[in-house]
Amino acid sequence: MIAIENVRLFEAEQQRTRELTESLEQQTATSEVLRVISSSPGELEPVFQAMLANATRICGAEFGMLWLAEGDGFRPVALHGVPPVLAEMRRREKVFYVDPETPLHRLAQTKQLEHIADATREPAYIKGLQPFKEFVDAFGARTFVMVPMLKDAASLGAMAIYRKEVRPFTDKQIELVQNFAAQAVIAIENTRLLNELRQRTTDLTESLEQQTATSKVLEVISHSAFDLQAVFETVAESAVRLCGADRAFIYRFDGELLRLAVAFNTSQALKDFISQNPPRPDRNSGAGRAALERRTVHIPDALADPDYSYAKDVEKIRTVLAVPILKGDDLLGVMAIYRLEGVRPFTDNQIALVETFADQAAIAIDNVLLLDELRHSLQQQTATADVLKVISRSTFDLRAVLQTLVESAARFCAADKAIIIRERGGVFYNAEASGYSREFMDYIKNIPIKAERGTAAGRALAEGRLVHIADVKADPEYTLVEAPKLGDFRTILCVPMLREGVPIGVLTLTRSEVQPFTDKQIELVTTFADQAAIAIENVRLFDEIQDKSRQLEEASQHKSQFLANMSHELRTPLNAILGYTELMADGAYGEPSDETLGVLKRLEANGKHLLGLINDVLDLSKIEAGQLVLELSDYSVQDIAQTVRSTLEPLAADKKLAFKVELAPELPPGHGDGRRLTQVLINLVGNAIKFTDAGEVAIKADAHNGSFHVSVRDTGPGISSADQARLFQEFQQADNAITKKKGGTGLGLAISKRIIEMHGGRIWVESQPGQGSTFTFTLPVIVERQVEPT
Repeated sequence: MIAIENVRLFEAEQQRTRELTESLEQQTATSEVLRVISSSPGELEPVFQAMLANATRICGAEFGMLWLAEGDGFRPVALHGVPPVLAEMRRREKVFYVDPETPLHRLAQTKQLEHIADATREPAYIKGLQPFKEFVDAFGARTFVMVPMLKDAASLGAMAIYRKEVRPFTDKQIELVQNFAAQAVIAIENTRLLNELRQRTTDLTESLEQQTATSKVLEVISHSAFDLQAVFETVAESAVRLCGADRAFIYRFDGELLRLAVAFNTSQALKDFISQNPPRPDRNSGAGRAALERRTVHIPDALADPDYSYAKDVEKIRTVLAVPILKGDDLLGVMAIYRLEGVRPFTDNQIALVETFADQAAIAIDNVLLLDELRHSLQQQTATADVLKVISRSTFDLRAVLQTLVESAARFCAADKAIIIRERGGVFYNAEASGYSREFMDYIKNIPIKAERGTAAGRALAEGRLVHIADVKADPEYTLVEAPKLGDFRTILCVPMLREGVPIGVLTLTRSEVQPFTDKQIELVTTFADQAAIAIENVRLFDEIQDKSRQLEEASQHKSQFLANMSHELRTPLNAILGYTELMADGAYGEPSDETLGVLKRLEANGKHLLGLINDVLDLSKIEAGQLVLELSDYSVQDIAQTVRSTLEPLAADKKLAFKVELAPELPPGHGDGRRLTQVLINLVGNAIKFTDAGEVAIKADAHNGSFHVSVRDTGPGISSADQARLFQEFQQADNAITKKKGGTGLGLAISKRIIEMHGGRIWVESQPGQGSTFTFTLPVIVERQVEPT
């Protein structure tokens, strides 16, 4: 019994020892795998190889394989102890797909381990399904265990170990393989996270480099806002460095060709070729294609591109990236970078960076264009201001004005010579000039310019439009062959000076070399020609106005003298008629009958009205002739108001109108022409009574700040603002049915205005239709001397 017990204990100890040994081996293998994982971060193949090696060794298997899932298939990533033929097959297949009845397919579907005790008993083997049957027969896979690699129920792959004999794996061995599979999942996830971190770090580093480069470019733009070369060089260098390119070019578009502005890290041979053969907007180069299509062009392999032929004999360019430099839809230029060795397309980030650089180049170009335009505009404004200054200072000195014009046009348009052709006696001759020799001027000054095509100026006169000849020697119609020789010019610009579309002269600019004028220069010369036409027209109009003014002055003098004479001649007999009429009415020649007395009264009233008109005309003629003189003396506003009241109150009473006089107490005595001021007030009050049919007429007067303020207010029909504007003009009245019905000459207010202004005062009206009118005048209390009319 003791011997039996000893044997049992010995065997139990042996079993415990084997289990401990096996457990130690598993722990050692796990530690080795973890060591490989830690020493090879981001590298899965060493980890997978270590797992397979330990799993096959510890579990007593002959070989093992590990796959990663790819879609519906599997890609072998680690093999251990696999027969060479099978290993080569798996490497060659890369991704393989399994039959639905095979264990590996079941594992993919169920996500459960597959433990095959004897592969020859599998349905796939019994049915003779290939390549499963070949796998069993040819490579000896009889017993195997397959464990899925799962993460959150998602299959990442599978791990399998194989025996060439029928000997199932123990639970501990299967558990070990499952443990290795779990570690494989951890390693895969760690590698994914590490790769993501590395990619993020790479992206951030690249982004930081790009932002730094962009900031550097913007700094250069801000510090060298108008130095395009510095900006272009910085952009080109940054693009080559950050995009891993070999060459960089920046072109400026001149409207026809792409002109090289900057070439970075480029051979002299290629620079010379591009300078001598600038690309065109076409498809035979990357830059030309970007210019043609107005979009980014990426050519992975220029040697394989059938349309790409530019500079192929000078340098073998492989990968091309060309980005147009645009302002809106306008092409300013192109930026291009190249790689020489191998087909290495640029990444999306690199393309985006070059597009950003192109945008910055566009900003820099636009800044320079704006500055050039501003400078040009300032030059034009300065030139125009100088000319206008001369015109304003020498308005009617035509020669001085035109000489300034011709000199300014030559200076600001970079012309060697300039001349103005203008009319003299119905014929056009050369006149003011700049830059021409005396010999040339003597030759041409008396040669008439005919409106014909033989000369540039003749064409401008004939056609009424500018003529621009780049080279007179190449112009078959130019017949004045001696002029270019004596005048030493090849390029000529002639701009007609127009009045109402008809040429009145020509402004001509010339250059000794064949160098056409720019559109901006032509625009400036056109402005100068317009100013010359204005100056000539101003002088003509001034002379015409001067002549008309003299004629009008003489006519006005004759008229005033005629009116004065006629008024005097009319007043004498009219006064006699009025005198006899009064005598007859008073019964000096016998008591008249009632009928006769009525006729005499109407005769007397009409005569007095006519006398008033004659007096008004006489006053107006004296004012216009400068013969009306104020008789300055002391007067009283109270006395004037009372005189007007006693004179006109009966007229108001006849129309049942209230007549009011509102005078401020203690009005100071005035000094002026009291008789003329009485005439003004009678006119204002008389008009108020005449045009008011109901209500009242009021005189109001006060004094403050050394001036009298006198107003006449009525409750009449009022006056529109349109009529108010012309109310104080000679022979003008408010244009309505009432004024036509009441009659009048329209002289009274004009004369009143002149009399008040001669006292240094002013008169105005405030009125609205239907609300009556108020006429007001102010004048100094003390008038020392008569104010002459302006």
